[in-house]
Amino acid sequence: MSQVFPIVLCGGIGSRLWPLSRGSYPKQFLPLVSERTMLQETVLRLDGLENLAAPILVSNEDHRFLAAEQMLEVGRTALAHLLEPAGRGTAPAVAAAALVALEHDPDAILTVLAADHAIAGLRAFHAALRSAIALAQDGKLVIFGIPPTGPSTGYGYIHAGAAWEHGSRLVAGFVEKPDEDKARALLAQGDHYWNSGMFVFRADRYLAELGRLQPRLLAAVRDAVDRGTRDLDFLRLEREAFVACPSDSVDRAVMEKTRDACMIEAGFSWSDVGAWPALWERGDADGDGNVLRGDVIAEDAAGCYLRSESRLVAVLGVRDLVVVETADAVLVADRARAQDIKRIVEKLASRGERTTHRRIYRPWGYYESLDAGSGFQVKRLMIKPGAKISLQRHRKRAEHWVVVSGSARVVRGEEEILLGRDQSTYIPKGEMHRLENTGEEPLFVIEVQSGDYLGEDDIERYADDYRRT
Repeated sequence: MSQVFPIVLCGGIGSRLWPLSRGSYPKQFLPLVSERTMLQETVLRLDGLENLAAPILVSNEDHRFLAAEQMLEVGRTALAHLLEPAGRGTAPAVAAAALVALEHDPDAILTVLAADHAIAGLRAFHAALRSAIALAQDGKLVIFGIPPTGPSTGYGYIHAGAAWEHGSRLVAGFVEKPDEDKARALLAQGDHYWNSGMFVFRADRYLAELGRLQPRLLAAVRDAVDRGTRDLDFLRLEREAFVACPSDSVDRAVMEKTRDACMIEAGFSWSDVGAWPALWERGDADGDGNVLRGDVIAEDAAGCYLRSESRLVAVLGVRDLVVVETADAVLVADRARAQDIKRIVEKLASRGERTTHRRIYRPWGYYESLDAGSGFQVKRLMIKPGAKISLQRHRKRAEHWVVVSGSARVVRGEEEILLGRDQSTYIPKGEMHRLENTGEEPLFVIEVQSGDYLGEDDIERYADDYRRT
């Protein structure tokens, strides 16, 4: 029996969910619809399927440790984790994953899933997957169509044709994201579905169709995989070959042109969580239609999505708003205009709030900025148990470290120092140093930097467990 390989695509920024989703920490790694992150929910909802292999993740380099850590948090590891040196669309990403899957099973079946989709109704979801897998075994390339609930301009559409096996329909065509008038016309026809961007097909069938329709793309991907390098638990696709690959989606490169496409109608609830109204629609609303997350007080408010990440948010006498608070930014928007948040993000081009949060995650833990001024900066570091930062030095700044809680081992030049709570040390400018958590609990350290230049690029690494340069 063929193994089923989940291909989980972890790319994208989700800028319409700013200020929570940003380039350094996008929506697929956030707990938006439950206590688990979107990536974790994507992986866990496959539990119970037969002949299921461990997932193959595809992400960019910046998010590799974040994705791996979130998998470990729910007791999962990836069969392979592919790192794209540049975004080239879903068609090359899936092709690379298909080549890796075929190394494990020549009859591999792929379920291609985005890490940022929300799905409810797992029994129906599994039933749809089983039908799609049966079709894939017969050589079909399957896409899931979502029954539209309105004339959405944010999705592409699938034109469903004649009935086929296992409750499917042949695909008669695709429609790119339409304007509102065209979307209403498609709904009136009754045979158009939202394009979910989820696929099921045999790896060899997908590659055969891709090679027939886009031979240059497939050749570049093969080259990138063949010349890729192993780095810890990751497979780095070779940069030159992958960057030379034409950018394209699975839909345009294969599904719109193949004669073997068919569609399974989704009997489950689905959303790509593309903007804040999607979370309002999926949330548990109170009697006034408000969805509240975090430390929120709403008085005489209705139809609002209100979310607090770090402090109290209070609203009074408002209707149909989106209010989202983070440590460094607050969004207040008309719920009906939430699709336009990209316009705000575009105006942040020269500001750090566009792409980064105050808390920056690293493979060893995280740091967050507490204060900054002329010639100084204060950060709080969290080092995970057993983890350590790289052996490094700074040419332009000195650092003071104060242990708030936990146990630390400090390398400072030729010295090795053990520090506990309320103990501190000083790292002069140019001194080689390293910080390690020797305990079983997180290590918290206050770091005070001083110098003429405090940028993160003033780091010379000499040894690093995570092979960063």
